[in-house]
Amino acid sequence: MSSPEGSHGWIRLIEPACTSCMICARECPTWCISLDSHAEPVGDLPSGARERTRNVLDRFAIDWSLCMYCGICIEECPYDALEWVGELTQPGFTSEALVEEMVRPPS
Repeated sequence: MSSPEGSHGWIRLIEPACTSCMICARECPTWCISLDSHAEPVGDLPSGARERTRNVLDRFAIDWSLCMYCGICIEECPYDALEWVGELTQPGFTSEALVEEMVRPPS
């Protein structure tokens, strides 16, 4: 879904699609995206296969005070894990309110 013409929607993470590759954070011109992840072993490997790990997303945050709403993060994500949402971004009253964060509780 693309942002409506002439307005600033917000960027939403599609968590199941995210592989924590960090391309969104690296390609962002203002570095407004930050994420944390950890590695977990991949199970059910065939007999004799080498051990493998995969990254699991722990935290994803966007600092709206830095975001230019350029959409580069959405365009560059190879897993389509980010999308535009058409509603307008609500202004924050404190600097902490301008950071939207998804945090996975520790297991």
